[in-house]
Amino acid sequence: MPSRKIIITCAVTGSIHTPTMSPHLPVTPDEIAEQAVAAAEAGAAILHLHARDPKDGRPSADPADFMAFLPRIKQACDAVVNITTGGSAQMTLDERLAAPLKAAPEMCSLNMGSMNFGTFPLQRRYSEWKHGWEPGFLEASKNAVFKNTFRDIESVLDRLGDGCGTRFEFECYDIGHIQTVAFYLAEGLIKPPIFLQFVLGVLGGIDAAPEQLLHMKATADRLLGDAYQFSVLAAGRHQMPLGTMSVILGGNVRVGLEDSLTIGQGELATSNAQQVGKIRRIIEELGYEAAKPGEVRESLALKGGDRVAF
Repeated sequence: MPSRKIIITCAVTGSIHTPTMSPHLPVTPDEIAEQAVAAAEAGAAILHLHARDPKDGRPSADPADFMAFLPRIKQACDAVVNITTGGSAQMTLDERLAAPLKAAPEMCSLNMGSMNFGTFPLQRRYSEWKHGWEPGFLEASKNAVFKNTFRDIESVLDRLGDGCGTRFEFECYDIGHIQTVAFYLAEGLIKPPIFLQFVLGVLGGIDAAPEQLLHMKATADRLLGDAYQFSVLAAGRHQMPLGTMSVILGGNVRVGLEDSLTIGQGELATSNAQQVGKIRRIIEELGYEAAKPGEVRESLALKGGDRVAF
């Protein structure tokens, strides 16, 4: 029986999908808190969190919107809270960092390069919208760059890493992003243990194919050696197959309604917990166990939930 524990991350709401796309996408603080806690109870050890404007569900960088659910999640479960620093490609870096700097969480995401980040094709699937902002928000991604320069990355490492004791989920959307992690490891600005999130299937990044996952892992092995662990986030219908492949290759897995709205072909997931439950069953069928939050804190050298500011 394999002894390795698998880290399940659940990305609860994100900033890609809009309310029209699924009635199950959490947008209010109550919905985000309830779905996050349920995902933790289903087996997610890390909760990756964005905020939304509770009035119309648009992505929000307002710290008040985060603080409306963060304390509730902390009080209700022991999962590691991981706050986005990516937010949305249409936010400035200072906007994206406002909530993490206030909350000083155990973990944050950190995007490792600037890129085109195209969500505009999703607009073609719908003719009627729940809110007027949705089609324009998607269309804007056609002429926007998701800005994560070297200076931006260094700023996040300094202000959140050194300043708040936060550690990172390094999001790598393409091969060059892994090279950037390796550069900052050599510079001493990133310190092991490193937790990489391979992101496959975003338009503008590497595509969601098994060959690409193998390529990303081989690159990380060559550049980072034994200084890292990895997880896989695959968009849409690729979520479960490539997440399963990650486990087989020695990695971890991220699921959640940020990354995919479905639980099977043509079937909307009714909750984040449903996706967590499915990947947990797959992990256990393969002979592994889901890691508990305490095991993740030890494995990733996190500061502990008692040292956050919420």
